[in-house]
Amino acid sequence: MTPILQATGLVKTYGPTTALAGIDLSVSAGESLAIMGASGSGKTTLLHVLAGIITPDAGHVMLRTPTGALDVATQSDAERSRLRRESFGFVFQEGLLLPELTAVENVALALMLTDTPRAAAEERARRWLGTLGLAGLEDRRIGQLSGGQAQRVAIARAQVTGAPVVFADEPTGALDSRTSADVMSALLDATTGQGRTLVVVTHDNTVAARCSRIIRVQDGRVSGEWAAPARSTSPVGGAR
Repeated sequence: MTPILQATGLVKTYGPTTALAGIDLSVSAGESLAIMGASGSGKTTLLHVLAGIITPDAGHVMLRTPTGALDVATQSDAERSRLRRESFGFVFQEGLLLPELTAVENVALALMLTDTPRAAAEERARRWLGTLGLAGLEDRRIGQLSGGQAQRVAIARAQVTGAPVVFADEPTGALDSRTSADVMSALLDATTGQGRTLVVVTHDNTVAARCSRIIRVQDGRVSGEWAAPARSTSPVGGAR
C-alpha cells in the first residue's frame, strides 16, 4: 500500500540524551499502527515528530496529500500549525479538552479554527457525538462526563475536521480495562473504520493487539515490528 507518512533518518536529541537515533518508518493509508516501548524509549517523541508538534534535528517526514507530498519536518511553524488543524487529529491520555466548554463546543472548536461558521460546526459536532454514543450529552461540560465519555468527545474532536491521520498518545491510559476496550473500539471505528489512518502510542498490549501493526521502540530506534492479530471493526456512518 502507498504510505501516507514516510519517515527517514529521524534524529532528535535533548542535550546529552538521544530520543531518536535515526528512525525509518512507513505508515500506510488506512492502517492502524501501535508504537510501543518502555518509558524514555523515544516512542512519544516519534509520535510528536510525525505529527509536526516538534521538529527533528535531522531526517524527513513525508506526508502524502491530495496535491502531492510535503516534508512535515521542514515546514514553517505556521504551516505545521495548519497541518495540525486540517490534516492531523489528536487524542491524548487526558483528552486535553476545555472544561469550561460543553462537549459540542469542544468538538466544534476544531472546525471553527478552520473558519467553519459556528452553527455549521456545532451541527457537524453533534452528528459526530451522536455517532460515538453521546446523543443527549452534547451540552454537558467535560466535568459532567465519565472518563470514557470524555475520551469519546476527544475522538469526535479528532475526526470532525475529516483529518486523514489521527495520532493518539496513551488514549486509554487513564481508563479501566472495560472502558478502555470500549474507547479503543470507538477510536478504531472512527478512523480505520472510515478508511483513515491511526497512529497510537501505548504501553498496553491489549490496546496494541487491536491495531493492524505494532512496532517497538528502544533507545531511539525501532527494535521490532510485527503484524497484530486481525480485528474487525464496524464502520461508523453518517458523521461526515
